[in-house]
Amino acid sequence: MTEQQIKSILQQVKHIALVGASDKPHRASYEVMAYLLEQGYQVTPVSPKLAGQNLLGQKVYATLAEIPHPIDMVDVFRNSDAAYGVAEEAIAINAKVLWLQLGVINEQAEQLATEAGLQVVMDRCPKIDIPRLGLEKA
Repeated sequence: MTEQQIKSILQQVKHIALVGASDKPHRASYEVMAYLLEQGYQVTPVSPKLAGQNLLGQKVYATLAEIPHPIDMVDVFRNSDAAYGVAEEAIAINAKVLWLQLGVINEQAEQLATEAGLQVVMDRCPKIDIPRLGLEKA
């Protein structure tokens, strides 16, 4: 994935499902979700244990399949082993991008999603890439 491809993804994506959302403000998933909302993205948190609650003003869903609106990008804050299952879910909901967070590395998930036509970003963080690529909104 080139820098230009990542920049293009971040410019085109509007709706993000954040899998592995946490209600703990010190967790990376919470910080990244808050940042993405500040940057104007629509973010839908996914967490079975928080399902039905609100997180940062957004309704939490237990699974990707329960989200009632289209999702452009699935941002994964789960361990590397769980990434394959999330990739399968992302394909099932017709997401365009599978984004595996820093430290989330799963070559099989990447291959599965790529073969299904998704763009895959692995072992990166949009909260780091957005300002680095000059895309941050004031």
